[in-house]
Amino acid sequence: MIELRHLRYLVAVAEEGHVTRAAERLGIQQPPLTRQIRALEAELGVTLFERLPRGVKPTEAGRVVVEAARDVIERAGRLKDVARRAARGEQGRLAVGYTSSGAFNPFIAERIRAFRQARPGVQLALAEDGTTELIQALRDGRLDVAFVRSTPHDLSGLSIEPLLEEEMVAALPADHRLAPSAGPIPLSALADDTFVFYRRPTGPGLHDAIMAACLAAGFSPEVGQEAPRMSSTLGLVASGLGVSIVPASMRQMNMQAVAFVRLAGAGPVAPILLASRRGDRASLVQRFREEVREAARKTKAGAGLHDQPRPETLA
Repeated sequence: MIELRHLRYLVAVAEEGHVTRAAERLGIQQPPLTRQIRALEAELGVTLFERLPRGVKPTEAGRVVVEAARDVIERAGRLKDVARRAARGEQGRLAVGYTSSGAFNPFIAERIRAFRQARPGVQLALAEDGTTELIQALRDGRLDVAFVRSTPHDLSGLSIEPLLEEEMVAALPADHRLAPSAGPIPLSALADDTFVFYRRPTGPGLHDAIMAACLAAGFSPEVGQEAPRMSSTLGLVASGLGVSIVPASMRQMNMQAVAFVRLAGAGPVAPILLASRRGDRASLVQRFREEVREAARKTKAGAGLHDQPRPETLA
């Protein structure tokens, strides 16, 4: 087996052009060095050095092998730095998931952008999906962390950290009777409307929160359509197929055929939760969780999520 020290021996002999001088440079005896070079030639099946009356010089094959050995030695020298950077959470790969509504949330978008800018050596892999699918991807090891909207019933092996709560607003067709309203409007004002819901198996948290809010307002919503994605929900609203309740950050889609109106009173909220595998000690995962928690703390202590500037989305 060729070891890194054998490559260093090879390069030293090539650079010195003399086995004895190379041995002195390496701090070993000349006979063992000669044996190591011969063993390396036998291992590779080629002659690496031409023996001269006063020294040696690399053969044509030897010159190629020496250059390759230098490259290996250089990359091995960088290994310690790579390992230290990985231990500090500055190197490696992090797979981050988020829901379709989360793609437009300024807090989530800013956290991912800031983490990427602070660690250019980290490869960020992003995935958008429903909460149920994101949780399964965490369990399967395809994701490291995920921003989700609801806590799964089965918490085995998972860590779910509440971060923030986002206001939800009414999404109405532009020609709806309440669309001109500056708001806020009571949720009960939509009791006679047909609703477009986010499909429950994909997003149980938002679906159940809207349903509970409607029941608390004194009515059971008539659901005319269900959509697999939040953006699809707004598309159906824009087509006049009903009204919906969506996270306030969805206003960033700027759909001219949809009017967004705030709700009066204690309306439904869309939680932002950070999910990860329980006990995951990977440095990148821990750094990401720490920074997201700290950002959420500052957001709650400051002006609040909805008063912050809106950065670019993840869409």
